[in-house]
This record gives sequence, C-alpha cells and structure tokens, in this order.
Amino acid sequence: MRRRDFITLLGGTLAAWPRSARTQSPMGPLVGLLSPLSQARATRNVQAFRNGLHELGYIEGRNIALELRFADGLPSHLPQLAAELVALKPDAILVGSTAGILAARNATQTIPLVMIAGENPVGLGLVKSIAQPGTNVTGTWLTGDDGLFGKRLGLLKEVVPGLTRLGAVLDPDDPHAVKKFRLLPPAARALDLELHVIEVRAASEFDAAFAKAARDGMQALFITSSALLDTHRGGVAATAARMRLPTIHPWRESAEAGGLMSYGPSLPDVYRSSARTVAKIVKGSSPASLPIQIPRRFELVVNLKTAKALGLTISESFLLLADEVIE
Repeated sequence: MRRRDFITLLGGTLAAWPRSARTQSPMGPLVGLLSPLSQARATRNVQAFRNGLHELGYIEGRNIALELRFADGLPSHLPQLAAELVALKPDAILVGSTAGILAARNATQTIPLVMIAGENPVGLGLVKSIAQPGTNVTGTWLTGDDGLFGKRLGLLKEVVPGLTRLGAVLDPDDPHAVKKFRLLPPAARALDLELHVIEVRAASEFDAAFAKAARDGMQALFITSSALLDTHRGGVAATAARMRLPTIHPWRESAEAGGLMSYGPSLPDVYRSSARTVAKIVKGSSPASLPIQIPRRFELVVNLKTAKALGLTISESFLLLADEVIE
C-alpha cells in the first residue's frame, strides 16, 4: 500500500471513531441535544437528561459539556440546527423527535445519534433492527407498537358518555405526524367512532378550527403529537376548554396545562434513561450494537379540575387507573 493511500485510510478511520476514542477536551466529552420544542417548553426534559447524567457521575462544566439547540416548534429549523451540532464534532447527539433524528442522520453517518422518536426506526430506514441497530443511530422508540392510538381512544370513550363523533387535531404540514396518523382511522372504526380531521397549521388557527368542530357536533378531540401542537399545548388545552370539548393528549404536560387526559410514556423518564445510553457511547460503546429501547411504563394522567369545568363525572374506578389525578 502506498503511503498516501495509508494516510487517507487512517484519516477516514479516525473520522468514523467516536470522539471518546480520540483526545477529549479538558471538560471531558461533548454531547449535543436537539429538541423540537422551545427552550422553555423543553426545560423539564433537558433537566431530566442532566439529572440522568449526574446520577452517572457526569456534571456539566466539570467532566462533560453540553451544546443545546431548540427548534421552537418549527420542524423546518431542525436541519440547520442539526448541522450546527454536527459541525462541533460531539461524542454523541441526543435528538428528541422523528423529524430531528432524520435531519441529524442526513447530517452525519458517523457521529453517534441517540433518538427519542415516535416512529419505528426500522421503518424509517434509520437502523437495521431493534436488537442490533447496525448504524450510528440508537435510542428510544416511544410507542413500541401500533396499538397506542386505540388505547387512547378507548380511554376517551370511557370518560365521555355516548361518544360517537370525534375530532382529530392534526398539523398537515408535519409529514411525520401525517404518517403516524394513518393508524388512527382503523382504531376509531374498531370502536365505532366517527372520525373527523381538524387541520391546524399555526396556533392562530386554534380558535376557528375548534369552534367549527364544536358547531359540527364533535363530542371530544384527539390531539395528535406534532411540534406545533406539543409546543402550544397550553393554547390547545385552553381553546378546547372554551369550546367545552374534552381532549386526550400524548403527553402528561398537556394534561398539566389543562387538557382533560393524557396517556403515553413519560418524556422526562425517557430523557433520564437516555443519559445511560449516552454515557455508554462516550465510554466507547458503538450505537450499532446498543439495542433500541422501548418504554416499559405508560402513564395515564387525568385533570379532574378540567373534567369538573366540562361537567364530566369521572368514575372512581377510572380514577384508580390513573397514575396521577390533577385536582
């Protein structure tokens, strides 16, 4: 082999190695975090990640450095933010959405990426299998199966008497929300629910869209997950309450913000557990061999204050099922 060829090969190999295998900064490994939310909305998740690192002996500013980027609920910002983080050549990047992990994967095939996303990473082409990712991507698949929509619908039907007409709130400009939405109509049909799509593209459209839903006889709203709806969860909950429409949401933060119910994994728990995956990577593990995680626990949160304001009576037996009741 010629010396020039050898140097070229060696340089390519070093570029593919994790930063932990090379010389680190005096503060230790560098980890990026890419959130689809605003900095304010992401505070709890980011703090959970920091807490997880701290539990493992990593303290920001002492033996680990963090670079944070926030998309403010605008998926179009994610590619640029991902490119900014990749340019810093971190040891790993934690990415908190499907659109984000796709943007990050487009920006790098070598830097380890730890995802927190709702879609099957195998179906997205991000990994080869759940057990053996085989690429620079690992992390958490939030839903783990396709039955979560049906479970949410069943819970809503138990709480709203005589529920037959349901509005599904969707941002049609979010391709990943639209793709995931395909699972909802068959789940609704299985429960004899008449489903109507309510499209919103900006927070300024909530009032008109929800008012029309009420006029059209919707008895409740199923709030899908998207950067827009997750970022403006308070506005979604408040507008639905004004229209006297019960809601079910993917995340507990929406129930805390005034939505009637939420059912899904705890995002702070997932961010905390993601710290373990990041720690393994900065110590030299390859994401290709770290299995994709699936949350073990899904939590039901009921806002009893909202239920009373809507005139809904929720049975004691149902409340006993809840992980938390907000009064």
